[in-house]
Parts: sequence; structure tokens; C-alpha cells
Amino acid sequence: MELLAPAGNFDKLVTAVHFGADAVYFAGKKLGLRAFAGNFDEKEIFEAMNFLHSKNKKGYVTLNIVANDEDFVGIDDYLKLLVEAKVDGVIVSDIGMIAYIRKNYPSLNIHVSTQANVNNSYSAKVFKDMGVTRIVLARELNINQIKEMNKKLNGEIELETFVHGAMCISYSGRCLLSNYLTGRDSNKGACVQACRWKYFIREESRTDEMQIEEDERGTYILNSKDLCLIDYLDVLKNAGVVSLKIEGRMKSDYYVASVVNAYRRALDGFKDFGILHDELEKTSHRRYTTGFYFGADDKEYLDDSMPVQTYVFIAKVVEDAKNGKVKVEMRNRFKVGDVLEILSADNNFLKKIKIETIKNSLGNYIEDAKRVQEIVEINCPFDLKAGDILRVEKK
Repeated sequence: MELLAPAGNFDKLVTAVHFGADAVYFAGKKLGLRAFAGNFDEKEIFEAMNFLHSKNKKGYVTLNIVANDEDFVGIDDYLKLLVEAKVDGVIVSDIGMIAYIRKNYPSLNIHVSTQANVNNSYSAKVFKDMGVTRIVLARELNINQIKEMNKKLNGEIELETFVHGAMCISYSGRCLLSNYLTGRDSNKGACVQACRWKYFIREESRTDEMQIEEDERGTYILNSKDLCLIDYLDVLKNAGVVSLKIEGRMKSDYYVASVVNAYRRALDGFKDFGILHDELEKTSHRRYTTGFYFGADDKEYLDDSMPVQTYVFIAKVVEDAKNGKVKVEMRNRFKVGDVLEILSADNNFLKKIKIETIKNSLGNYIEDAKRVQEIVEINCPFDLKAGDILRVEKK
């Protein structure tokens, strides 16, 4: 199965590939559902695809907004650019846009977005007849429904499902809450994630509000838990899923690295799932759920707390280690005497480095690295690679 990772910007795309993604999905500066991610300008789209293809990886571009007529203005220039950049697919939700792309740009592979709410084989067959090559299934389907759908489709169209990350409380991401409260349209990529806010409840006949204390930090009655299916990859494969999608174009480099690394190892036969579970706890997340896949009660999807993580991202390796030293870009403060854990795609995974020396960007030895994003050199007994990450357990 393909491991498909999010890329909110070029650095995150490189991180996803470094830690084992087979493909990434990202947006240009228009028509994508994450308008506030870094996203890719025209030059970066070409650079991204050249980089991905040089690594034998694939890249899919999101065009998955709920489109109005004005969104088609200038679309030809953009689609021509995507053809020229040799993107491996475009992710689209609007049926009119799908028909337009298929008619005018037949070389583009079209993947139907989860925003299109494909819940049944009949809808899937309609899209197949339109020339679509892949369906990103609605998140509300269970395993048996996916398996039955695949059987009816005879494998004639690829099926992709989300396996990890934040879930929208609204049906397949069709939400009006952000638009109603702030004027930022979630269906145009500008979601403010109002469902994550703290809310109060008011009895109909009263004017005063009462806070419901779910925990000491407040009340989050619209929050969903995060999806996690790392224990069920074989089940998804047997159901006919060909691509495993990780949510998170707005998430950090560290999030992308941790999650992609865990799922890559699971797919490659890593035996100790306890370690992989720990790995997924080390980056920011809400409590995990298997979502709708196994028919659980809907109430189990709601979460009553803020995100948590057990480790802190300290530094990113910027050059391969040599001569017992390595250069890293500092992300959080560390000092001589600290013990840092390695996050890597190779056998250096989970090894530890005790910091004995730190040389700053001016060539001076220091005891305490506290300038964010400064490039510093530290002692390193391992053959770390550019892109590897150092972290430390939260105190």
C-alpha cells in the first residue's frame, strides 16, 4: 500500500520523503482546502515534482474547494502548469471541475476528494465512468462497507482512506461553523477550526451561561479525537485500500516526521508495535480513535481535552554527520549535559546523544543553545543524516 503524507510547504515535503512516504499531497496557492498552510507557488510546484520524481515518489495537488463559477476564472493557466510540472494526480471534490479537467486536460489523473462524500459503489462507478482513477473515501465508512464496495468495483478504481490525524466533526469535512462565526469559509480552505474552541451551554429560558467543566482546561464539546489505524493496516489492505492517507498539512515538521516514520515502519514489518504506539504519543495529538471503521458509537469520537505530546522537538540535522560532529538547526532550547533522542528513518532510531559540546554559528563554544533556528554544531557518535531529528522528553 502507498503511504501518503501531507506537505504544507517544501520543507515538510522533504521531511515526509526522508522518513519514508511513498507520495505526498500538497496545494498550490489556489483551490486547495488549506489556505493558511505555506503551500507552493508556481516555481515550488515544479521544484517539488522534480524532487519527488528524482526519489521515485509521487506528488498529488489538491484542488478540492467547494467551487463557485468565479473559481474557474484563470483555471486553465493553473491546470496547464500542473500538466507541465508532471504532477501525478489532482485531488478534486467538485463534479463540474472533475468534468472540466477530464475533458480539457486528459493526461491529469483525477482523485476524488473525501469532500465529495463518496459512500457507495454506485457513486464510485459514476466517477470511474467520468475517468477518475482514485476515490478518497468518505471518512464515515466502516471496514465492511469498504470491502463490499471494492468487491462491487472489481478493483477498477483505486480506493484511498485516511488512517491518521485530526478529524472534522462535520460529515466528510463539510462544515459551516467557521464561516458562521468568523466569515472564514472552511469550504474555501480558510477554516479557523472553530470546533476546537471552548464553548458554554445555556438553558433555553435563561440569559446566563454555565460552563461545563470537562477538564481543568475547559469545555470542548465539538472537539473530535484524532484518527489512528496503525494497528489495522492489514485489515485495510484486505478491504481493498491501496493508499493510506495521513492528515496534517497544517502540522509541524516534527509531526510529519514522527507519524510517517511510525507508519513506514509498521508497513515494513517492524514487530514492536509498543514502540510505534509510543512514537505516536511523542508528537502533538488528541486522544486516538479508530473513527467509524469498526462501527463504534459516534460519541466515542468526541474529545474533551487539548492536544498533548510526550516529547519536544529540539533540533533538525542540516548536514550529514562527519568526524564525530553534526550540524543542527535549533528549534527548542538545549544545553551541555542534556540527553537527546534520535528520530531517524534508519537504525539510529531511538538512540541517544549526551550533549558534550555546542559550537554556535560564530564558531564559539557555548553551554546553552537558546537562539531559535541558529545552526550549531554538536558532538555526535552516530552517522546521522540531514533531515534526522533530535528531541527530548517533556518534563
